[in-house]
Amino acid sequence: MPDVTLTTLQGLKQSGEKIAMLTAYDATFAQAASAAGAEMLLIGDSLGMVLQGHDSTLPVTVEEMAYHTACVKRGNQGAMIVTDLPFASGTSLQRLLDDAVKVMQAGAHMVKLEGGAWLAEPIVRLAQMGVPVCAHLGLTPQSVNLFGGFKVQGRQETQARQLRADAIALEQAGAAMLLLECVPSALGQEISEAVKIPVIGIGAGPGTDGQVLVMHDMLGLSLSGRAPKFVKNFMQGQDGIQGAFAAYVKAVKDGSFPGPEHGFSA
Repeated sequence: MPDVTLTTLQGLKQSGEKIAMLTAYDATFAQAASAAGAEMLLIGDSLGMVLQGHDSTLPVTVEEMAYHTACVKRGNQGAMIVTDLPFASGTSLQRLLDDAVKVMQAGAHMVKLEGGAWLAEPIVRLAQMGVPVCAHLGLTPQSVNLFGGFKVQGRQETQARQLRADAIALEQAGAAMLLLECVPSALGQEISEAVKIPVIGIGAGPGTDGQVLVMHDMLGLSLSGRAPKFVKNFMQGQDGIQGAFAAYVKAVKDGSFPGPEHGFSA
C-alpha cells in the first residue's frame, strides 16, 4: 500500500490543502516526482504522444499502460499510482474490467476512465472488485475526434449543467476522484464544491482540490514546440529536474499555480 491513500486525499480536500499530481512513465522520474512531494503519479495514456510520438492518445494499448505502470511502481516513493485505461478499453464492460485488472496487477492503486454519467455502471462494478476509479470529465482526449479537436469544454450553459450533473452522478456511483480538463475556472470550482470527493484539475483553474500536469510539459519539453495555455515551465529558474518537480509541488500547495493566465473563462 502506498503512503498516500484515499483517506489521505480526502483529508487534504477537507483541510483545504491542495493535492499535487504529475504524470510519470518510468522508474527514474517516478522516484524524482514522488520524492519531491507529489502525492499522486499518473501513468497517462498521454505516453502515446510524449513517448511514442503519436498525434493523439488513441493508439495506446493496455499492455503498454501495464508495462509503464510496472516501471513507475519500481521507482515510486509512496505516492498513489493512477493509471489510464486506454481508448479500446471502453468497447465492452467485460474488456474494461479485464483491462483494469491488468493495470492493477501491474501496480496501479487506482484507474482513470474518460467519460460522463454512462460510466456509472462500470464504476459500480469496479468498486465491487476493489478498484478505485478516477472519472475524467471535460476535455477527454480519447474523444478528440468527436470534439473536433482539443477544445475547452463547458463554456455553454447546457454543457456546464451536463458536466455538473455528470460529476454528481459519478460520485454517487462510487467514483473515488474526479479529474477535470480544460473547463472554465469558475466551473472547475463549482464542481469541486458540489462533490465530496477530491477533484484534480488540468486547465480547470485554481478552485479545484489539486492540479496535474504532464511531466514533459512542465519541464518545457514539447514535440510541437507549443505548450498549452494551462502549462507553466517549472524548469525556469531551476538547476535541475528535481528542483523543477519541487517547485511545481510548492506552487500547487501555496496556490501560486495555476495563475489567472493559466485558466479559461466561460
